Amino acid sequence: MDFAKLQSRPSSAFVPPHKTQLPPRYHLSLSSGGGAASHSHRQQWQRRIWGAVTLILAVSALFYFFSVFGGPRRQQNSRGHAIVIDAGSSGSRLHIFSYKVEKLFPHIDTQDIPSLKTKPGLSSFSSNPQQAGESLVELLDFANARIAKKDRGQTRLYLMATAGLRRLEKNIQDDIIESCRSVLRKSDFMFEDSWASVITGTEEGIFAWVSANYALGTLGGDPHATTGIVELGGASAQVTFVPDSPFPPEFLHSLEFGGVNYKLYTYSFLHFGQEAAWDNLLQLLLSGAVKPRLKAKPGVVIDPCTPAGYVMNSELLEKIANTLPGPNQVKVSTVLSSGNFSECRRAAQELLQMGEDQCLHERCAIGSTFVPDLRGKFFATENFFYTSEFFGLPATTSLADVEAAGDFYCGEQWTKLKDKHVGIQEEDLLKYCFSTAYIVALLHDRLGIAMHDERVRFTNKVGNVPLDWALGALMVKLADNIEERSEWSFGDDWVTILSFFGSFGLVFVLVWLVLRCRKPRLKTIYDLEKGRYITTTRLHR
Repeated sequence: MDFAKLQSRPSSAFVPPHKTQLPPRYHLSLSSGGGAASHSHRQQWQRRIWGAVTLILAVSALFYFFSVFGGPRRQQNSRGHAIVIDAGSSGSRLHIFSYKVEKLFPHIDTQDIPSLKTKPGLSSFSSNPQQAGESLVELLDFANARIAKKDRGQTRLYLMATAGLRRLEKNIQDDIIESCRSVLRKSDFMFEDSWASVITGTEEGIFAWVSANYALGTLGGDPHATTGIVELGGASAQVTFVPDSPFPPEFLHSLEFGGVNYKLYTYSFLHFGQEAAWDNLLQLLLSGAVKPRLKAKPGVVIDPCTPAGYVMNSELLEKIANTLPGPNQVKVSTVLSSGNFSECRRAAQELLQMGEDQCLHERCAIGSTFVPDLRGKFFATENFFYTSEFFGLPATTSLADVEAAGDFYCGEQWTKLKDKHVGIQEEDLLKYCFSTAYIVALLHDRLGIAMHDERVRFTNKVGNVPLDWALGALMVKLADNIEERSEWSFGDDWVTILSFFGSFGLVFVLVWLVLRCRKPRLKTIYDLEKGRYITTTRLHR
């Protein structure tokens, strides 16, 4: 630059000051020319838009990584123990399960399930509910001896009472359950009050069905490839399966498991369990509501369901007679045991038909309750199995075989039966005549299973897996717990979507940052030689 020329300019000529010599408020107008204000405004908006886009993409990426590597999904693979107390009518049985959760599906270790049963059942405390909880102490001691102390705080403890308590009045049920809760709260195990309850017959049936199909490996697959289950408990009987044809919606129960929806028919027939039916039939015989075709003298009631030669204790007879409603009370001096299978089966049919006149459907199988045609294969469990086991019948036995075994047993003299089966309690020996007749009446005469049909398996196990509703109950509880933990986590579809946007966002932000760093930067300076402001560019380094 020629300083001499600059010095020779007239003093009157105005030489603009350098930008750095001006106050800050003039920089904008001098450095940008006439459109400086609008250009600056546009740059501010661009920065805001870029900032918002960057924030959205960053948040998407953050959610993606969190859903994949953190939160509930990190807990999808876990192990632990759980305790289920099955509080039945005859006693309470504690089961200790070990489980693991893989890919949001629970798996139970069925090779080792320690269990202990104590008597009597919780329903026996109906006259003194406050003492019911103490009956659980022995069970808890059993669990303490098998679960390390460090694991007890993470071991869930459930108590589920069944038909024995369902038969009691609601206020007595509540008092018994509260007594149990007071004991369970003091244990070292993880427990909440809602985990001790009286379950419905519907829940009991569903739990048993889950247990059976988990053992078979069909849970989570085709609904029509599943196996139904018929349970004969002490106080109630349950039927649960997937029917072929539509059925009344009041019997429909949807179960979501393993991503498959199962439309189950399930119903619990309270008072139709083996023990309850035995008691009810005896009452019906004493009241005259059910009359065998065998003739008897006045004051003598013939009982076709107990072996010939058995004499009922007079105190027991009076006790049963006093339980009948006033108008039905009768003066019975003797109950004559006849041991007649055919008559016992006929009496059982009459019992199962009670209430059929109130049926609101085209056909009612038991009382006034609709049951669809039994489709596919079935497991017959609990007292079905115990009866077949007593007679040495195989799991695939037919009802014709059960009938033959029962007919022979009912015809035996009571004294011979006691001599033949030493070591078996008389109370149990008495009921095998009735139980065989009741099984045939229930499964064939009412539910329509053919006498020589072998699609029903009398069993309590599949391999080493017990067909116990308690196992199914834990499966459902674990599945519900997994679902609750995963409600605020993303499903697989969302993970795929976020994977795309997260990956795209990260690449986009990186490219933008690189371009941003390489973007030319404008700089305005005053050229003294040219006598005006000029704009120069320079790359970010």
